[in-house]
Amino acid sequence: MADARRLIAALLALAIGLPAIAADAPAASAASAPATVKFEAPAAHLTAADPALEARMLAITGELRCLVCQNQTIADSHADLAVDLRQEVRELLQKGRTPDQIRQYMTARYGDFVLYRPPLKASTAALWLGPAVLLTVALAALVAVIRRRARLADDAFEPEPMLPDADEAVDAPVRPGNPA
Repeated sequence: MADARRLIAALLALAIGLPAIAADAPAASAASAPATVKFEAPAAHLTAADPALEARMLAITGELRCLVCQNQTIADSHADLAVDLRQEVRELLQKGRTPDQIRQYMTARYGDFVLYRPPLKASTAALWLGPAVLLTVALAALVAVIRRRARLADDAFEPEPMLPDADEAVDAPVRPGNPA
């Protein structure tokens, strides 16, 4: 019985891609408690042999937008395109390209959309100025409404409905369609 459990655990580990399995308890008889199986996580593999190169690649890809996810950086995304672009940035760094040259290369290939901080030019002016314009319009509308309401007399507003007293509510007849 214990051998069958070990075999099932080993097959399960192989199916999900775990590299090693170790049994915590020694082989037990069928009457004893089942053996617990300890799974070891796979070791992380360095993508680049040079940690400095990897850090530079992450710094650059942290400024570039994933074209698939569109709300993540290339460094954070797990999309296939992002993985390919990270590898391309690594290769460009290994060839001696500077971060500015890599950004220019990506912008030439994918447009200003790939940059999280696009440059201020005619085509991106709405991105930079739009939020400020909308905030200014909203604040101006709020000030206008407050000033208009301040000029109105008290009788221009609807009075609050008077709630009936508790005695009147008990004596009131119940009509069909009205709540009791």
